[in-house]
Amino acid sequence: MRHIGTDIKAGARRLLKMPDKDGRLLNGITRRWMFSNIFVFAIIIVLFVSVFAVSIYGYYYTSVQNGLETKAQTATDFFAAYITKTYAEYYDSAYQYATDFEDADTIELQFINTSGKVVVSSYSTPAGTAPGTPDVELALNRGEISVWQGRDRNTGERIVSVSAPMIYTTGDVIGIMRYATSLRLVDHEVMVNSMTVGAGGVVLMLLIVLTNMFFLNSVVRPVRDMTSTAQRIAEGSYGVQIPKDYKYKDEIAELVDAINEMSLKISQAERTQTEFISSVSHELRTPLTAITGWAETLSYDPGLDSDARRGVSIMLKESQRLTKMVEELLDFTRMQDGRFTLNVEPLDVGAELEDAIVGYGELLRQEDIMVEYVPYDGDLPLISGDGARLRQVFLNLMDNAAKYGRAGKRIVVSLTCSESDLVISIRDYGPGIPEDELEKVKEKFYKGKSKERGSGIGLAVCDEIVKYHGGALVLRNAPDGGLIAEVRLPLPETK
Repeated sequence: MRHIGTDIKAGARRLLKMPDKDGRLLNGITRRWMFSNIFVFAIIIVLFVSVFAVSIYGYYYTSVQNGLETKAQTATDFFAAYITKTYAEYYDSAYQYATDFEDADTIELQFINTSGKVVVSSYSTPAGTAPGTPDVELALNRGEISVWQGRDRNTGERIVSVSAPMIYTTGDVIGIMRYATSLRLVDHEVMVNSMTVGAGGVVLMLLIVLTNMFFLNSVVRPVRDMTSTAQRIAEGSYGVQIPKDYKYKDEIAELVDAINEMSLKISQAERTQTEFISSVSHELRTPLTAITGWAETLSYDPGLDSDARRGVSIMLKESQRLTKMVEELLDFTRMQDGRFTLNVEPLDVGAELEDAIVGYGELLRQEDIMVEYVPYDGDLPLISGDGARLRQVFLNLMDNAAKYGRAGKRIVVSLTCSESDLVISIRDYGPGIPEDELEKVKEKFYKGKSKERGSGIGLAVCDEIVKYHGGALVLRNAPDGGLIAEVRLPLPETK
């Protein structure tokens, strides 16, 4: 039966390795999903928008540049093919061409001499001005079309310019036909298109986030319910069910069904265990009473030799130990099925504690264990409680202190009072309890690494009795060795 209880608790704890009560790990699931899924989509969208912006930038600027190059090539080819007159006439023709240029509202046409200075312009650039851009120098030196893009040093405006050499019949470069246009409209168009695509990417990202949040909620909400139910199972609410109001029949629904079935089976196992313990305990009470009675009778027989008297003493001691164990098991089964009640009345806790010490002190002295009692220095208020049950708690805690702290040969019992609690402290000077077992030792049938005999139920019964009184049983290791068991009982509220 001990293993059944331990396995139940272990199974519940394994479930609790899922998200905790306040959802911190659930938030971790959401974050991981967002970073591993949404983050990938965000990167893809950003890359797409960036590639689109670069592509449209290249498309527009390449189109403008190619258009200017075509115009420049056409004009210089025309001059080379049809204007074969003298230098003066050649210059006059170029001047007239620039003056009558049809696209002067969007493109500036300049005729530049071999010194790199403007002779005539379709715009307002004064004659004699040097553009000072690399394309002019390259066209003059290399005799081929050159392109430049940057800020005009006179206006500060971003432009693209194309300089095409004008080659006379002798093969000499006699000037430059330079086309320049502002990139302001092109920049605006690129920005508008990029922002439009970027806005579309943001809308798409929002849609992805919303759909993913909807999906996550459909996963996280059942997991949160499962976590809450698993926590309740671990705390002893066996049989509790997760509500099955989810419209999807998927793996989560199967997990919900499995946990619900597990909860029912744990409840059935717990009920079977409780019924078995109760039944066996009741069956043991009658023969144990008979054994104890006959052992006590035989112990008074003057005809027994020393060996027989020693055997009867052992039999009496063991029967009393088993009787105590049976009583604890019965008490705990009554607590489990709700049949445990308290005889509540105004109670002097100090008097009850002193009676327990006097009653148990002689037995401790026989085992060479000294009991020190530090009473409260003042008047103790009465509390509502069951004196017999609290004495049971005090005796059980002193018995544990004597059993597990026997090596210390000393037990200190003290009573203190605060504004809200009465605190009964029972301390031994033994080895204490490993920190990872402090909370577990109050669970039924848990004995930890101790080699001492016992049912593993005594502290569980004490804990339940103290809870019935609205208090708490606190176990902690003393800094200089030993275990301190504190019973904290609430004082009545003063009006």
